[in-house]
Amino acid sequence: MITLKESLKLPQEEIAEIRRELLREIEERREIGAYVEQLTDQEISQYMDGIPIAIKDNIQVNGWEVTGGSNILQGYIAPYNATVINKMLNNGLAPMGRTNMDEFAMGSSTESSFYGVTKNPHDFSRVPGGSSGGSAAAVAAGLAIAALGSDTGGSIRQPASFCGCVGMKPTYGKVSRYGLGAYSSSLDQIGPITQNVEDAAILYDILAGHDPKDSTSANIEHAKVSDCLNPDKKLTIAVIENYLAEASDDVREKMQEGIKALEKAGHKIIYKNFINSKYDIATYYVIATAEASANLSRYDGVRYGNRTSNESLKEMYLSSRSQGFGEEVKRRILLGTFVLSSGYYDAYYIKAQKARHFIKHQYEAIFEEADLIFTPVAPTAAFEFGSKKDPLEMYLSDIYTISLNLAGLPGISVPLGKNNQGLPIGGQLIAKAFYEQDLFDGAMSLERELALK
Repeated sequence: MITLKESLKLPQEEIAEIRRELLREIEERREIGAYVEQLTDQEISQYMDGIPIAIKDNIQVNGWEVTGGSNILQGYIAPYNATVINKMLNNGLAPMGRTNMDEFAMGSSTESSFYGVTKNPHDFSRVPGGSSGGSAAAVAAGLAIAALGSDTGGSIRQPASFCGCVGMKPTYGKVSRYGLGAYSSSLDQIGPITQNVEDAAILYDILAGHDPKDSTSANIEHAKVSDCLNPDKKLTIAVIENYLAEASDDVREKMQEGIKALEKAGHKIIYKNFINSKYDIATYYVIATAEASANLSRYDGVRYGNRTSNESLKEMYLSSRSQGFGEEVKRRILLGTFVLSSGYYDAYYIKAQKARHFIKHQYEAIFEEADLIFTPVAPTAAFEFGSKKDPLEMYLSDIYTISLNLAGLPGISVPLGKNNQGLPIGGQLIAKAFYEQDLFDGAMSLERELALK
């Protein structure tokens, strides 16, 4: 598959041919389920000019249906473009097709989608990760030059790791959330999923920048990172030892290879520990579900999507939400409503906010000595469909990724290689807030060294 960097140099007629070839490939490989149902005529024809980029089904594209992978939003047509879509269009890129996702981005496997599962291109019996599983699978399978995903607690980085591509989560506030279907507003960020680190930097530069339509957008001037990529820059990189100890044998083996590659490239490696990651999980799910319960209250059958026929308004609310939401979404709404309720707000929500501050302080302490942090992306490679029936077990898939969102930091997943089953394993680099240049420089150095191995 042609890279994003290469496609930016092509004339329009060649880009049109790439689009046609992609459409043929998508049709022939529908069994992967990377795209939502089938590409509609509107999705195919509306943006014919521009390099085709796959779009996660929770990002608004004017005139397209956008459902967040949910039954409750079936038939809802986006009335405007998300800011990231306008930025793409202004830079020679164009949306092509909605990718599958866990319902309302609540999941780690893309199994909770209303449209059915997406398969991992490396092994159809395995999940692609989530919630941006469709975007990662599309890129990994050669069904997209690049894709947009959203990351609330690892939803870009974990599927990128499972599918063997690059996934990047920007600093909170660097990329506008205007037009993104909200799950947890203080955690969500849109980011790129690409074939390599340089493409991720290019797409990040296109997406980043202040947006007055987004009250959480950082009002700072954006300096392009893709023009200044320097894989030869020497950095101090902290490895989190207790994360390595908790990971599976194959993940630990690939992480050790990544550490050796970073040392060979001339980076200084130091070793640190975090507090028990169970606190990250607890903090994340209290805050995320609390915000989700508020954000999803708007989907009541009155203003958006599906509505059931009932004799009273109360019955219509109840039946529309009961039939429209899937089991995982209902579970998180109920949990979020509980932690915000009278009598439990102080015990859970306020305590989680204090823990969030502690997690952020923990990162700040390490960054006093290091430029980057290197951790696994997930404790295992991609797992089999249906193997995690316990929701709490599924939540542990994000054990190494969620703390970044709580701290608002940028992170990137870089492929480290494959295990003996042929399944990709990724490593995660983390930088200080707004230090995306260091992040991409370190990631490009790691990618280059592993390619030379």
